[in-house]
Amino acid sequence: MINQKILVTGASGFVGKSLCAELLSQGYSVLAAVRSSSSVVKNAEMVTIGEIDGDADWTDALKGVDVAIHLAARVHVMKDTALDPLTEFRKVNVEGTLNLAQQAAKVGIKRFVFVSSIKVSGEATEEEKPFTESDAANPQDAYGISKSEAEQGLLLIAQQTGMEVVIIRPPLVYGAGVKANFASMMRAVQRGIPLPLGAIHNKRSFVYVENLVSLILRCIDHPAAVNQVFLVSDGCDLSTTELLRGCAVALGVKARLLPVPKSLIEVGAALLGKRNVAQRLCGNLQLDITKARTLLGWTPPYTIGQGLRATAERFRNIRS
Repeated sequence: MINQKILVTGASGFVGKSLCAELLSQGYSVLAAVRSSSSVVKNAEMVTIGEIDGDADWTDALKGVDVAIHLAARVHVMKDTALDPLTEFRKVNVEGTLNLAQQAAKVGIKRFVFVSSIKVSGEATEEEKPFTESDAANPQDAYGISKSEAEQGLLLIAQQTGMEVVIIRPPLVYGAGVKANFASMMRAVQRGIPLPLGAIHNKRSFVYVENLVSLILRCIDHPAAVNQVFLVSDGCDLSTTELLRGCAVALGVKARLLPVPKSLIEVGAALLGKRNVAQRLCGNLQLDITKARTLLGWTPPYTIGQGLRATAERFRNIRS
């Protein structure tokens, strides 16, 4: 039996639920931190924090904890209605994160694992030139900037206090129960809606939630992870066309993809003021996970095909 108590923030979220379930199955004691008392994480001890900002009091949540895994964040949204988005992102993602880390260091928490975002590295890569951990940070939006600032602050706290920090930057995370854009894409494929994405030859990295969870667990106590940044993915990059076909196979339907040239999609998107959408559909975003493989001896335990099948199975159950 593993004798470690793990604090998980954002425990009731998409990644948090999978992480808590895996931690519990491996014998860890889990304290699930949530914002609302109405949130439930099965079989875990719960603590309600309320708003996660620079004033949050983590005293009760940190008692007896060995390692803190910080998932909670103000997440990237497509249509942010905040008058000053960067200020709002900073309240949670920077001030909230560093407040928790400072309190954790003060009470002697050994290690702080922070799930950041590949948006710290940037929005796109050149063909066959994936992001690596040694690339300079190049965030392009308020969310990415806030995550980058949080990373910098955490490494400074580690330097000042001796608390070990590990930073993980995932790309788009998918899996059973995924929502937002990935769910919309699967819904369109399942319904047989014709999509003009049958001739896209880009390369993008994704990460199945259970692969992300696997790396997080590896970072809990691996000695080589101390004060390091790791990129994470499924280790197999797909074009948008390949991803849609993979979703169709997983759903047991035929993909209806029209071979519209990339240039026409980009022109149409520009006319509609949707350049960012075209970039995500047609551009490259690749991550090199060599560092996690070599330094931690970690390999993604699930293939992208297995991840898509698990995602599709839950999707079909929900829709039926």
